Amino acid sequence: MTDFEWVDDDEALADVVAALAEADRYAVDTEFHRERTYFPRVALVQLAWDDRIVLVDPLAVSLQPLAKVLDGPGVAVMHAAGQDLEVLELSCGTIPTSLFDTQLAAGFDGYATPSLAALAERVVGCRLPKGDRLTDWLRRPLDKEQLRYAASDVAHLFTIQDHLTADLEQDGRLEWALDECEQLRTRSRSLRDPEEAWLRIKEARHLRGATAGVARAVAAWRERRAAEIDQPVRFILPDLGVVGIAQRAPSTRDDLRSIRGLDERHVRGQLGDELLEAVAEGKKHPAERPRSEAVVELERQLRPAVSLVSAWVSQLARDLRIDTSLLATRADIEALLGGIEDGRLSVGWRADLVGEPIRRLVKGDAALAFDGNGGLVLEERSHNRIR
Repeated sequence: MTDFEWVDDDEALADVVAALAEADRYAVDTEFHRERTYFPRVALVQLAWDDRIVLVDPLAVSLQPLAKVLDGPGVAVMHAAGQDLEVLELSCGTIPTSLFDTQLAAGFDGYATPSLAALAERVVGCRLPKGDRLTDWLRRPLDKEQLRYAASDVAHLFTIQDHLTADLEQDGRLEWALDECEQLRTRSRSLRDPEEAWLRIKEARHLRGATAGVARAVAAWRERRAAEIDQPVRFILPDLGVVGIAQRAPSTRDDLRSIRGLDERHVRGQLGDELLEAVAEGKKHPAERPRSEAVVELERQLRPAVSLVSAWVSQLARDLRIDTSLLATRADIEALLGGIEDGRLSVGWRADLVGEPIRRLVKGDAALAFDGNGGLVLEERSHNRIR
């Protein structure tokens, strides 16, 4: 079993913070639940530095002191850090000042969105303990298997980081990976906009006008209510109920009772009043589903180029051993062809590697050809047409 220290009192946590504040880097991971809450509820924080592994019990101590570490100069080494950053921001009020995400970095080293277990086996040569997807991290005491699994999540991150860093430096891609980690670190994790909550309801995609206005107003009310009492939105009102209300536009409690997905608790008292108020407000402000920012209306003559360019990007990603999604997505290609100036293919290393060749291809200065071995190659165009 991986050796670790269990921290569940303020004095011990203060000692950990004092030691971590001096570290050049530290590994961090979290375990949390959000199945029955609106906000993620942190159940465990795993930390590693030098030769120490510490498991901090947030049910026994406040995590606020860790803000000193996160705000410090040390590099936080994490794996698939997106949700963990949200948890840290909510629990500590801040996020790390510097981040190295091993999953992101591995994407530039020939791995396709690898799990931590896969990286540990390939890089370290060890198999991590298997975790139970349904394990209850909020129960106390945690059993030996849970503790072993939790400690292993940070035990090998430095070894993996060092391996990836050496590979990426050799290939001239380290700055690419660090840039992507910084974009992840600084990405907005603000509360979801209630006014956009209806856009996440699959069944509401076809709604238009006043019906969409009601869906937007009711979904916004649901989002605010869920955040206020810290419950999942589905506990407040199911998606089916939101769509049903939008389609029927009820004006009385009896109207509410006739809608599928609602029960008496949605009709009585304050909830019923608030729902009817939301419906009335939605009727006044019709809505249309906005075009996704990632979707660009291309000129007709450019539409065939998207598939052609996508095939070349996939080939380039294989040749360079880079995860295709990190190199360029279809939405990135459409944004470039559609003239979006601040798209991913118009700035930074992607502009030189991908953006400019695509521009030359579309302009007619370059051509795609098969290389004779089933692959694609982008070449200078000869302008010699084959009859």
